[in-house]
Amino acid sequence: MNVESRTAEGAEALSAIKARPGKTLAAFDFDGTLAPIVDDPASARAQDGAIAALAELARHVGKVAIITGRPAATAVEKGGLSGVEGIVVLGQYGRERWEDDVLRSPEPPPGVEEARRKLPRLIETAPEGVAIEDKGHALAVHTRRAAEPEVALERLRSIVAALAERTGLVVEPGRFVLELRPPGMDKGAALRALAAELGSAAVLYAGDDLGDLAAYDAVEALREEGVPGIKVCSGSDEVTALADRADIVVDGPPGVVRLLDSLTNELF
Repeated sequence: MNVESRTAEGAEALSAIKARPGKTLAAFDFDGTLAPIVDDPASARAQDGAIAALAELARHVGKVAIITGRPAATAVEKGGLSGVEGIVVLGQYGRERWEDDVLRSPEPPPGVEEARRKLPRLIETAPEGVAIEDKGHALAVHTRRAAEPEVALERLRSIVAALAERTGLVVEPGRFVLELRPPGMDKGAALRALAAELGSAAVLYAGDDLGDLAAYDAVEALREEGVPGIKVCSGSDEVTALADRADIVVDGPPGVVRLLDSLTNELF
């Protein structure tokens, strides 16, 4: 595939990446972008070829990052990243950092522990198939395996929101998931902080879900500050909000892998 942007801003960013690859930050969501969405989050694995393509890209650009709501160690394990050079993983929306096989992780705020205790009791009457995923610094309620996942999600929305208010957390909605997490944690803040740390001259971000919109906002803000950026959407039928704002839309994780290969082959 040829790497082409459907917007002038994206085309400008591609030119900037080609001109200064060593000052480029290429960042990616994990689930739905580098790994297919599955019914059971514990069984998620990186798309075939994804990590090899990331590692190859990392040989040419300033930094490759994975920015995920999962714990960094989980993304490393699911992606088979141990020993892979040139990739940094920002887990828990940037609260954790894994790099060069070293993990840095602060203690979770107290509201998370309170929610951990109360959430199972609050969803006892939820439809069969609803499950809680404990992410350490956040808790996610998944409805994908329920008989009517959208109905279950709507039924739980006010319950989860009320718990968030009592515990000082916020709710992040996603693809058949409601996540309770501390405020101030989002992929946009993580992306901007890493770009500032690296002094990036160009930025690429690829995502698939509502939680990635904050990173899109960050790319657009960086553009206004003179840093060219490109937004890539790993497209799906479940979420269309990102495709509406993306400079490039590809067909899910397999499309992301093809894009990575093409970026490396065409730009470098």
